[in-house]
Amino acid sequence: MTAKPSNPKDLVGVRKAPMSTVSAAVMAEVGVAMLEGAAKYGRHNYRAVGVRASVYYDATIRHLFSWWEGEDIDPDSGMSHITKAITSLVVLRDAMIQSMMTDDRAPSSKDFYAALNAAAGAILDKHADKNPRHFTIADSVREAD
Repeated sequence: MTAKPSNPKDLVGVRKAPMSTVSAAVMAEVGVAMLEGAAKYGRHNYRAVGVRASVYYDATIRHLFSWWEGEDIDPDSGMSHITKAITSLVVLRDAMIQSMMTDDRAPSSKDFYAALNAAAGAILDKHADKNPRHFTIADSVREAD
């Protein structure tokens, strides 16, 4: 990314928050998902009345789990579960930025990931000589009877 010598604004513009690094297609999908929320609850309601962190965490996780379990499209909206998860996070993050988030997360727990990560690594090391078949969503497609 080099500045062209004919335009001195390039030297200033490249140092600002880049919008060209964001997927326009994903942002357009988020825009439609946000429109759905505006139609149901009122545009920017989350800025005016705030949000509870747990509500948006739960929605995000439900959409991710549904997608992970093979349901690509949210039956309620007809949109991608991934788009709906991103949109939930957009609302949550905006509420955080605007100081309109009620932080109802559980009390912090001790750091347990280091021990879990070590255990996962030990399992992989113990079975490094094996080459099992790992099944994917393609394996769940069955021929119609």
